[in-house]
Parts: sequence; C-alpha cells; structure tokens
Amino acid sequence: MRSSPISQKERIYTIDIIRGFALFGIFLVNMPAFHSADFMKSVYGFEVSYTGLDYWVDVFFTLFVEMKFFTTFSFLFGLGFYIFMSRADAKGLKTATLFLRRMLGLLAFGVVHLIALWYGDILHTYAIAGVFLLFFYKRKIMTMLIWAASLLFVYNAFLGLTLLVPSSFLESMEASESSLMASFLREYVAVYENAGYIEWVTYRLGAELPIILINLIPALIPVFAMFLIGLAAGKAGIFHNIAGHLPLIKKICLITGLISLPLVVLLGLFKMDILDWGVKQIYIVQLLTSIGSTFMSLFYVSALTLVLRKDTWQQALRPLGFTGQMALTNYLMQTVIAIAIFVGFDLYGKVSLVTGTLICLAIFAVQMIWSTLWLKTFRFGPFEWLWRSFTYLKIQPLKK
Repeated sequence: MRSSPISQKERIYTIDIIRGFALFGIFLVNMPAFHSADFMKSVYGFEVSYTGLDYWVDVFFTLFVEMKFFTTFSFLFGLGFYIFMSRADAKGLKTATLFLRRMLGLLAFGVVHLIALWYGDILHTYAIAGVFLLFFYKRKIMTMLIWAASLLFVYNAFLGLTLLVPSSFLESMEASESSLMASFLREYVAVYENAGYIEWVTYRLGAELPIILINLIPALIPVFAMFLIGLAAGKAGIFHNIAGHLPLIKKICLITGLISLPLVVLLGLFKMDILDWGVKQIYIVQLLTSIGSTFMSLFYVSALTLVLRKDTWQQALRPLGFTGQMALTNYLMQTVIAIAIFVGFDLYGKVSLVTGTLICLAIFAVQMIWSTLWLKTFRFGPFEWLWRSFTYLKIQPLKK
C-alpha cells in the first residue's frame, strides 16, 4: 500500500470506480420500475408484496441498495462540480457561464429522457439543483456542511410528519382511494403492455409527468444536500491527496458505519414486519431508508476509497471505472435497453424481481465490457462527447 499522495490519473480512477459502483446500484434499484408498475404502486400508497426469493431480494435492496447509490451519485456530482470549476478557474475560463451551459445541456438530456422514455429520469433534477451550487462554490466548507445537514434534517422531519397523523385517518383515506387507484393501475399496466409508442408517450405525459412535477421540489432537497457534501469534500482536497487525508477518511468510514448498523437493523425489523406499526409501516420504512441512506452512502464512498488504495483493487475494478467514466451514456442506455426488452418484447409486468435483477446484472456486465473497449479508442462516451462539445461550444476531439 502506498504512503505517498496518488497521482492525478489514479485519483480520477478512484472517483470513476466509485461512480461506476454507484451507477450499478442505481440500475439495480431502477430495474423493478422498468419491468413492472411496482414504483407507481408505491407512489400511490400500495404496498408491494413479494414472496419466495423475490421477498429476500426486496429486503436486501431496501437495506443496502435503495437510495444509497442515488445518494452516492449525488455526492459525486457535487465533487465533480468542484473539479470542473477549479480546473476552469485554473485555465482562466468563465466558470459560471461554462457551468450554466453544462447544466442546460444536462437538462436537455433529462427532459428528452423523461418525456420520450422513462419517468424515473434524474438528470433534470440534477441540472436544476446543480445551478444552485454556484452560490456555494466560494463559501466556507463549514457553511456547506451546515446547509447540507439542515436540508437533510428538514427533509426527513417532513417525512416523519406522516407518523404523527392518526392511524384511523390514514386507514380511512387509503380505503376511500384504494378502488380508484386500483382501477388506475390496471389501466396503467394495460397501456404499457399494449399501446403503440405514440399512444404510450401521450398516456405517460398525463399519468406520470404531473407526479414528477409535484415531487420536483421535495426531490431537490436531499439531492442538493449531498451535492454540498460532495462540494465540501472537493474543496477540502480529500480526493486530491487521499494519503494526506487517510485519518479523516478512516474516521468517516468508522463513524458512518457505526451509525448505519443500528439503522439497518431497525429498518430490517420493520421491513420484515417483526416490528409492526400497522398502516404506518410503509412510512416508517421510508423514513428509516431516507435517514440511513446518507450515512451508508458516505460509508460506501469512504470504504471504497480506502480499498482502492491497493493497486490490486485498482486493477481489478478498472472496468467498473471505465463504466463510471461513461456514466451519462451508460445511464441513458440502461433505459433504452430495458424499455426495449420489457415494453418492446411484451414482458412488462411478467418478470419477477429475481429475473429482473439477473437481467440487470447481464446488461451491466455488457456495459462494463463495452465501456472498456470504447475508451481504448475514444476519449469520452458518445453522450459525454456531445455534452462536452455543447458546454464549450466547440466540437471536442473524440478519438485518442
């Protein structure tokens, strides 16, 4: 293991590998929404129940995957913002103009992705939240962390308000809406199974887009909080000199791991109905998942950073780094491939959670191979190249 600071190239490898790891986790979580209406059911308060092996896969996802990798990716976005801005500053470029154009390009990708393919797009949220990072770029690190902690507290406190609502009120509300929602979900699944592309997109604009818009502001809060934590890490120089910050990284890993452990245990007890709060069960699971996601994502990041200090792990996980280097392309292609498989081949609603997970693993394995081969010849992924060219208003050299 090295004791000297890692080079610029090795530092980027570490970040790219963590980004690839986060992209994989996001794909795992998104996959059930690609092949079934499970996410829409949860949005409308229907508890999705699984049996057999699907049940244990769902438990595992809830405890260790759900919201953890999305949060990790948000952290990396904030870190990437600092790297982008500091490099632009060093070159004497107009940093604010470049970054705003960068976010405009990301928003364009997100809007097309959202409307033409899938309601679960996160790019538009990142683009909108990213603009506000400009107000914090030159602020003190402690200011960033205080804002991040405050936003997360407000967000989780808001989620927790549901637990204060009388159970009788929640039960009556669910009873009055259950038949209406059941009818809607039957129609929703039927459209996904039978409609042509134009009809499918038109229906989605009315059924899905309003939910996305209503939840946009609440969705921005935890995203921006993790942006700020990533920005703080960048400004503190943690990934610029990992060796010099090893004591801090180890401390973060230990503290977040110790906090995550009891939260995971408690979440597991509620998820498996060992502890039962009746009609409020789904809300306590959501709250614990949200609270635990911040600490576990920071645990993942710090633990991976420590593991990647070893050359053997750097080499073994390099394909994951190539996948992370092309995160935008791979994220968008995951949607294209999944929609083509499940909607195009009439498999929507007919695939189990286990089968969907195996398909996810197969697709991601292909993406790792493809990313490795692509980056042997080209400098960027296809969509990264388009994004970069738009940002600088100049066609970027693609081939190495």
